[in-house]
Amino acid sequence: MVTRRSLLVLGALGAAGVIAGSAAANSYASAMADAEGRIEAGSDRVPTRFGTLEYTEAGDGRPLLMIHGTGGGFGYLRSDFPPDLSSENQADAFIDLLDALTIDSIPVIGGSAGALSAMQLAIRHPSRCSALLPIVPAAYAPEHETAQPMGSLQEATLRAMLGSDVLFWIALNTIPDQMIATMLATDPALVAAASPAEQARVRRILWNILPVSRRSRGLINDARLAGNPAPMALEDIAAPTLTISLQDDRFGTYDAARYIAAQVKGARLVAYPTGGHIWVGHDEELFGEIDRFLGEVR
Repeated sequence: MVTRRSLLVLGALGAAGVIAGSAAANSYASAMADAEGRIEAGSDRVPTRFGTLEYTEAGDGRPLLMIHGTGGGFGYLRSDFPPDLSSENQADAFIDLLDALTIDSIPVIGGSAGALSAMQLAIRHPSRCSALLPIVPAAYAPEHETAQPMGSLQEATLRAMLGSDVLFWIALNTIPDQMIATMLATDPALVAAASPAEQARVRRILWNILPVSRRSRGLINDARLAGNPAPMALEDIAAPTLTISLQDDRFGTYDAARYIAAQVKGARLVAYPTGGHIWVGHDEELFGEIDRFLGEVR
């Protein structure tokens, strides 16, 4: 999820200066070639009432719908960017995807900003959602302080940064801790103390945002939706629900997860004291909780 915190990166970018030289140019070219190759492999597109939606299929076994957070979705990569990208419309588009795949009912996982459309799907199309899992949900909670909307200059600056692969690549190379703190809402010290496998996972999350220029419209839209999330009729959700968050998530999703658990009848809350927005140190444990929950509701 991208919020106004991301603007803090801009000052550091200015201090970082420009990485010059043929070695840097070659490194950038290699990183972009890897990024472009990654996003071109293994996806399909389907028409929906709101335009074309890109999706991918992976794994085997019973299907589930995973709605990713900021970094992918409508406005990202090869998905269209329709005029009204509300969470409600995104949820309806996912129904068109399920129809195209001839899937009647499915567990729905929504991560970060993706939790917004996942919950709307459960509210608007209850017969199509067999289980709901909002993970680190960038959703409404009454305890949240209402964020001030971005001004035109701030939004223009954010657009410039998120629209530039070069700037983003420079930031990843020169100020990785600031990128972890702002883009991933996680204490960099947690990452520094984590296992090598967890450190590698964090690096993949950041580097897989490239090419950021192909995702910028979706990133900006997610910032608007998740920056000031609207209340939802959570009491209308009938699907078995598991929500997971971290108490030190700098995006404040712990309050949202607690609120979801309190409002959705029978919902279960799993919370970890530390780990930030990307649950550093809890990856295996978190997915173990998801596996157990899906096994129970199956």
